Amino acid sequence: MLALGCRCARIRALLKEGPGAARYSVGEASRLPGDDDGLPVIRVPRRMRLQEKPRRAGSEATAVRLARPGRLLIVGKRPQLNQHAGHIFGKFDQVPLVSKGWKHRKAAGDYFVINNTRTQPPVLPDEEAEIGGKVRSFSSLGLCQELVDAVSTTGISRPTMVQAHTIAALMRGKNVLCAAETGSGKTLSYLLPLMHTLISERAATEADRDGPRGLVLVPSRELADQVRGVARSLANNLNLNVHTIGGGRGIGGVKLTLSQGPIDLLISTPGILWKALRRDLVSLYDLRYLVLDEADTLFDESFVGLLEDILHQTQIASNVSETHGVERKAQLVVTGATFPGGVGELLSKVTDLGSIATIKSKGLHYLMPHVRQKFMKVKRTDKLSDFLQMLKELIVEKPGIGILVFCNSAATVNWLGYILEDHAVKHARLQGNMQAEKRSGIFSTFQQGLIDVLLCTDIASRGLDTQRVEIVINYDFPPTLCDYIHRSGRVGRVGSKVLGTVISFVTHPWDVELVQKIETSARQKAILPGLESKISKSESKNYQVYEN
Repeated sequence: MLALGCRCARIRALLKEGPGAARYSVGEASRLPGDDDGLPVIRVPRRMRLQEKPRRAGSEATAVRLARPGRLLIVGKRPQLNQHAGHIFGKFDQVPLVSKGWKHRKAAGDYFVINNTRTQPPVLPDEEAEIGGKVRSFSSLGLCQELVDAVSTTGISRPTMVQAHTIAALMRGKNVLCAAETGSGKTLSYLLPLMHTLISERAATEADRDGPRGLVLVPSRELADQVRGVARSLANNLNLNVHTIGGGRGIGGVKLTLSQGPIDLLISTPGILWKALRRDLVSLYDLRYLVLDEADTLFDESFVGLLEDILHQTQIASNVSETHGVERKAQLVVTGATFPGGVGELLSKVTDLGSIATIKSKGLHYLMPHVRQKFMKVKRTDKLSDFLQMLKELIVEKPGIGILVFCNSAATVNWLGYILEDHAVKHARLQGNMQAEKRSGIFSTFQQGLIDVLLCTDIASRGLDTQRVEIVINYDFPPTLCDYIHRSGRVGRVGSKVLGTVISFVTHPWDVELVQKIETSARQKAILPGLESKISKSESKNYQVYEN
């Protein structure tokens, strides 16, 4: 019994050494080391040994190959949560998030960066735009030669994809909803066909005209001034009258502007236009074009009541046939960098939704791939000191760059301005509660480079051309994903010398929830959740969609 026990122990020891320790096939007998009784021992079967035997180099079944790391898309404080640009999480995959625990106070000091994966904006002004397989130019879209020459003086030689599709649809007499990322040239998309119509119908409408033939509604005076500048640069030699009215300057100034002879194109904010309509200072009876620019803001609850009242004062065409002839109705153009919510409910009251051609870009509602975005979790008590340190370092390291600092309220803009004054940081402020006299010209001063730091509310995030801006700082994290898209769109615009960076301070739990959605979309390379992308099918079954 003692010998048998020793033999079993030695067998177990050999088996632990693996199948390589057994050298014999089934039925072969040998002596275990130290055996004196010569009893036969059954070894590991040959079939099992062959299965365990490593395959020779060059065989078809090779080891799993790991992908080369490449460029990092997500970089954070914890390297184990980094993600390479070539990796994409599926819709139903469990996505690891740097921001997962950011609602806890101990998360302060954590951060992550979404690196840019492109080295230039997705849409370039000289990009070849194709429709139906043909390369398009402004002249091939049917625009009159005077407008083509006017555009060429701005240095733009070819239309972008968004411009090509929008202009083509408008020239055919369609109503258009154009939703495309910031910097894709939406302003020229509606101004060029609008001014083409004004020029071609000028002789027939000179007599007995009581109001403007073209109307552009925008949410802010700054954007109205910008659109007027673009329109007047095109209309210099076209004998077209372009005027702007805005709130805050008194009704007397509005009355004076509207009394300066026939107006071809009027650019206005909704509030002051409604006041002018109520006082019979202007009529929309002769309107040929109605443009709702930055529509996601105009359809917001702060404007939608005024907008509905104005729309009921107009006659919007419901089909192409109504956009021609003496009694023609107005074409409708709705544009924005995000798809406006509630658009179907309101527009269905003034036109047939089936007459609206919807044009969307492929980049709509995605994070901009050419802009670097950094998110920093900070304590509320540390946010001001962290901001001041960052701002001073940026001013020293990159003198002369344009920096936009966004706050969620006018009170925060003013308070932060006082702090910067105490620290001798030259800046300007722009918020909606400012008097019109103080507000006028602030943005143009920033654009000209006389001021490098602009503290602002979301009034500066909609539509303004900010080519010189290199840094956007969200001192207050935006309240919605739509606001984040618009703020981020102030950098990396067509014509910008650098792509730019967006830096966001994250403090509140509700901020963290939005950041988690942004990080998830970045890791999955998917659109941001909760944003509309089309007019409801229940409202319109016949709308057309052109995706660029």
